[in-house]
Amino acid sequence: MTPAARRQAAIEILDQILTGEPAEKALTAWARRSRFAGSKDRAAVRDHVFDALRCLRSYAALGGGGGAAEISGANTTGRQLMLGALRSEGADIGEIFNGVGHAPAPLKEAEETAISAASQMQQAEALDIPDWLWPAFAASLGDAAEAAVRALQQRAPVHLRVNRRKTDRDAAMRALAEEGILAETHPAADTALSVTEGARKLRNSSAYLTGLVELQDAASQAVIEALPLADGQRVLDYCAGGGGKSLAIAARAKLAVFAHDIAPQRMKDLPARADRAGAAITVLAPDDVAAKAPFDLVLCDAPCSGSGSWRRAPEGKWRLTQARLDELCQTQTQILQDASQLVAPGGTLAYATCSMLDAENGDQVAAFLDRNPDWQLQRDHGWQVQDGTDGFYVAVLSHFSDG
Repeated sequence: MTPAARRQAAIEILDQILTGEPAEKALTAWARRSRFAGSKDRAAVRDHVFDALRCLRSYAALGGGGGAAEISGANTTGRQLMLGALRSEGADIGEIFNGVGHAPAPLKEAEETAISAASQMQQAEALDIPDWLWPAFAASLGDAAEAAVRALQQRAPVHLRVNRRKTDRDAAMRALAEEGILAETHPAADTALSVTEGARKLRNSSAYLTGLVELQDAASQAVIEALPLADGQRVLDYCAGGGGKSLAIAARAKLAVFAHDIAPQRMKDLPARADRAGAAITVLAPDDVAAKAPFDLVLCDAPCSGSGSWRRAPEGKWRLTQARLDELCQTQTQILQDASQLVAPGGTLAYATCSMLDAENGDQVAAFLDRNPDWQLQRDHGWQVQDGTDGFYVAVLSHFSDG
């Protein structure tokens, strides 16, 4: 595919996403019906699509469509987003929008007029964040808010967790290097590596397939390092999802690790992943959790806005509404309360999100402590995207035992 044809493919995929189609579904459908596209073509088209989703408002404004306030903005098109992307890059629009072969059609006079008339962007447009959400970000992050949302405009780094059940960091880096994958240590966690070259080779590499490394953000790993784990404990990952944190817990000590999720299908790949990692993890159905309680430590990696991981899933930034955020906060409140009932006297409750919003983090913990005076905060910590990780938060709470 020519560079212009790749842009046209991205335009068509973005138009589907703008009408409500999930990004991954639209990309997969395009790849299946475009057998002519090689791996480099698919990667380039994917990059164009996700870059446009990260910068939806600014690209829409630069493309003559006005700053889109949400992903389904009626006045926003994939064509405008690709025009905005080229303008942002300082590229020659005429070289791409030339109508040759499978390239986008040349600009019409009305498009040229709209681009020329594009006014200076407002702050929320330039920062690619919804108007309603910017005040909450600013209040939560203070002086660091602008740096954080600008980081969300960029592609996320690729981080790996070294599986200490099988290897150490130096040996893992050597094994990766032998397959053309270069990595360096990341300061956020003792097990974290940052891939600097060859990231697209990872999933087919021997180091990955034999369980030496797992794909996991460095801050997500740091959350697990913050937990007071010790040999012999019974630990529950209450909102396990795909099980990444369950695997990281199992690699830290000789533990009895249990994984649960309200939607068990999310854990369908966990047994195979645990086998590859050399870890023993017991998957619990929702009806079985209470019978296995109490646990020495319960981790709640709660459903959240995902604001700390919007570089990886940028459409979430535009699909989030105030009503949905309120709903998520209510869910978090209930999860904390329910999970606390599964902790043994004197045990530990850990609460985590991949969010940078106070409403989902410190405010939730403070409200839980107000409702439950038999709990106390031991420590909490937040990570922000501008510091080289996803945005994460963790609070470690201890329970007063009787007597």
